[in-house]
Amino acid sequence: MTRTILVVDDEIRYRELYARVLRHAGFTVQEAGSAAEALQFLEGAPPDMIVSDVRMPGESGLDLLRRVREERPELPFLLVTAYADVREAVDALKLGAVDYLAKPVDLDELLAAVRDTLGVGASKDAELPAGSLTGIVAESPAMRSVLRDAYRVAQSDATVLLTGESGSGKEVIAQFIHRHSLRRDKPLVPVNCAAIAPTLLASELFGHEKGAFTGAVNKRKGYFREAHEGTLFLDEIGDMPLELQPSLLRATETGRITPVGSDKEAVVDCRLIAASNHDLETDVAEGRFRQDLYYRLNVITIYIPPLRERPEDIPPLARLFLNRDSAENRRLSRAALQTLTSHQWPGNVRELANAMAHVRLLSQTDVILPEHLPPAVRKAAGRTAPESQPTAKQGVETKTLEQHEIEAVTAALKQTGGNRTHAAQLLGITRRGLIYKLKRLGLE
Repeated sequence: MTRTILVVDDEIRYRELYARVLRHAGFTVQEAGSAAEALQFLEGAPPDMIVSDVRMPGESGLDLLRRVREERPELPFLLVTAYADVREAVDALKLGAVDYLAKPVDLDELLAAVRDTLGVGASKDAELPAGSLTGIVAESPAMRSVLRDAYRVAQSDATVLLTGESGSGKEVIAQFIHRHSLRRDKPLVPVNCAAIAPTLLASELFGHEKGAFTGAVNKRKGYFREAHEGTLFLDEIGDMPLELQPSLLRATETGRITPVGSDKEAVVDCRLIAASNHDLETDVAEGRFRQDLYYRLNVITIYIPPLRERPEDIPPLARLFLNRDSAENRRLSRAALQTLTSHQWPGNVRELANAMAHVRLLSQTDVILPEHLPPAVRKAAGRTAPESQPTAKQGVETKTLEQHEIEAVTAALKQTGGNRTHAAQLLGITRRGLIYKLKRLGLE
């Protein structure tokens, strides 16, 4: 279904420019030259989103936003201003605007903001059925490719090996595979092999009999039997002790295990998904991992890229973590989002989640600015943390949007050694959009 965008601007050249770009992208566009004219469109079938200038004769864009919030609070509202006034932009976000852009508007940014708000991708993958991405953020092409592969293998019982850096989201992909498998109604049992003492791992996996060892006061089923007819997810399998690997190999090949302290075999039927942040081929070559077990696990391998290789996922993930377990709808300013996308995130999604927990717990404001982010994140983005929060006299922010843009662009170019393509990826915009910014900001 085609989405309808209402563009409101008293300057016809801007209004027609935005309308032309949006129509070319497949949207239906309505045009209004004032807030009063825009309100007339709301009396009939309302649009799916409003893009409005702030400064207009008569009622301003902020006045229009207030009216829309009263009459149709669910309607997304994007504000455009020629004045790069951060205080005004923050007020707009507090009133419920989804975002703001500064004139002259980067048309790629405008289109991206509209698509992001409405959940309309430039080329969403038709192979992923509706509803399959519930609870998963996958705006980047890299992550959608991962999910396509995961969805394809989910229907089989083949063993899957997930590889990628620590914190990149391997457990999320394991959950996705299980949720779309034929075993979805049975348990998914996650096991972190690195978190269990080597001396206890055998009994945890295969179970034990009462009295099998000191402290075994009760009989235990073990994770393999708990996952019977379901899925067993062995995370950090590269940390599994060598002496235990033959038993795991036997279990995967025969579906039989022997509990510790027992001479009787137990039959198990579970799908195995393993994950490692190690290079298992190197571990095999250096004698730390059995070659036969590696071949047994490496039936289908899916690589989960680190967060720095999929910057498109950073803003939606940050918003998700910021409002996790909260009835509030706190917002990230554009400058804060630029800071987040400039960071390399060596700890990947886990580090981003922790950073947003920091903001959630220590910041009391509804709109998150760069100074509310953890110092390590600000430092990595080339920002200097202020010694204290701004006073009421100072206002919400002393820098203009343009100054923040200059800092973010300069930091991205410095971080990438002047590579514009990579800098644009860090900033979450296209290369053409970056070139446009450089010219507009006088950095060309």
